[in-house]
Amino acid sequence: MKSAYLRARSAVLWAASGVHFFVVCSFLVLLGMIVDPRKNDRPQRIFFRNILRLAGVKFEVRRAPGFDAERTSLFVCNHVNIFDPFVIYSAIPQFVRGFELASHFKVPAYGWMMGRFGNVPVPGENDRSRASLELMTRKAKHSFDSGISLIAFAEGSRTRTGHVGPFQKGVFRLAISFGVPIVPMSIVGSYEFHRTGNWMLNPGKITVILHDTIETKGMNKNDADELKERVHAIVSAPVEEHIAKLVKSQP
Repeated sequence: MKSAYLRARSAVLWAASGVHFFVVCSFLVLLGMIVDPRKNDRPQRIFFRNILRLAGVKFEVRRAPGFDAERTSLFVCNHVNIFDPFVIYSAIPQFVRGFELASHFKVPAYGWMMGRFGNVPVPGENDRSRASLELMTRKAKHSFDSGISLIAFAEGSRTRTGHVGPFQKGVFRLAISFGVPIVPMSIVGSYEFHRTGNWMLNPGKITVILHDTIETKGMNKNDADELKERVHAIVSAPVEEHIAKLVKSQP
């Protein structure tokens, strides 16, 4: 009986959030054609937060004492599922855009929207040409210079186990080269809410932790590996603690 209820609940929540997404997202795209997306940040935030509400998510944001909400930064977090953009945009208290695979920018309509809204194209493994890397670097620098923070999923792909996978080094070298501070960011509980490859939306709570801002000025490229491991440890600690509690609570 409980299983049937959860399936029916998931179907209703997908339908409600899906209708909201396509209606409001279409409106925001049309609005983005005539208004600079930076000037209509508030309706975007309301939209993203409502998606989580309609999907049945209880949501909480925790800020560490050393988190500087005013500084333009590179936010680095774990990658869980398709709801991550809605979670991130609902949690970060400043204008933020993201790194996204360059291939996504070739998708009709969607690609234009990502470019218009200011996302930064990341070349795929089969297109790591000098030109594509220079384009990514140039657009990232322009964002930081314009006071726009960026978000990076340093794992490069969504988790299939709930654990935080190894981080790639590129974004850390980028932050060091620009002297941009890094904010480690943990998404906790989202894997239990929705697992990639499974359509179920389970009742639950997602907690986002914005950790202390890490200064990169004074670092050089030789510090990238150490910085990568440091940030990975910070991001993964609350996730692993959450998993351990779940395992312990099981009969």
